[in-house]
Amino acid sequence: MNQIIRNTQQETNMNLHITSKTEELVPSRYAVRIGEIDVLVVSDGVLPLPTKMLAHNADPADRAAWLHDMFLPPDAFDWALNVVVVRSGDQTILIDAGLGFDPDLQLPRAGQLIKRLEAAGIDLGAVTDVVLTHMHMDHVGGLIVDGVKERLRPDLRIHVAAAEVKFWESPDFSHTNMPQGFPDALRSAAKRFTKEYGSHLRTFEEQHEVAPGVVVHRTGGHTPGHSVVRIASGGDALTFAGDAVFAVGFDEPNWHNGFEHDPEEAARVRIHLLRQLAESGEMLVATHLPFPSVGRVAADGDAFRWVPVFWDY
Repeated sequence: MNQIIRNTQQETNMNLHITSKTEELVPSRYAVRIGEIDVLVVSDGVLPLPTKMLAHNADPADRAAWLHDMFLPPDAFDWALNVVVVRSGDQTILIDAGLGFDPDLQLPRAGQLIKRLEAAGIDLGAVTDVVLTHMHMDHVGGLIVDGVKERLRPDLRIHVAAAEVKFWESPDFSHTNMPQGFPDALRSAAKRFTKEYGSHLRTFEEQHEVAPGVVVHRTGGHTPGHSVVRIASGGDALTFAGDAVFAVGFDEPNWHNGFEHDPEEAARVRIHLLRQLAESGEMLVATHLPFPSVGRVAADGDAFRWVPVFWDY
């Protein structure tokens, strides 16, 4: 994968006379080297969601003020969807699998992972392991797209917290605040995923080393089995935080996201993780931070500050 990802941005035709409608004028992959481990952040696209989802427990005026200060629209905006590919030794690890395709939700700009992996020269058949931060549909959906399973290795290992699998046997949405249709879609995607990949699941309780330098750790909060993945080698480290951190979570870490099944626990997890990263200076990537979402965390009183890395061309 070294040669595949050496050029860190997707090549785009910046000529003003673009003829192909398939050209993308935005990058969709970005490479980071963590010691001896290759990390590739891949965009699965974006999904537009109501801004209330960012903080359903906040005063609407406070939420509106934050959006205004961030130059974001007041009603809905595009959430990034980031996935990570890791090469450690002879293992190629996909961390989360994107949204896939759900025609009922009408989210045509998401679910781009498979074609973008192909554009990066990554063969699905080369993936040895998948790590799921949790089983929401925008993290497992890419695996249940028609024709994908047949392209994967028959001995593929899918690592997920045991508590996550247990939760989706009878999920509780009583503390979430989602748009209409999402709970049913989430149930359906998790059920189909478990049915198709049950024999591939390798569950863990609290922590598991997937490959040298690649450790998945259950945090809970967002979902009971929500997990983060820390990649460490040669004195460098990067944490893929899944849905533990959203863009608003630096300034307002106690605001509740609408997809959190235990929002109070999710806030505690978020604050603990951000404090750890602020102290260590290690890099952070998260699913819904703006692509490529590679940055660091600085403490700012009782809140935090997001410090994006300077892109390395």
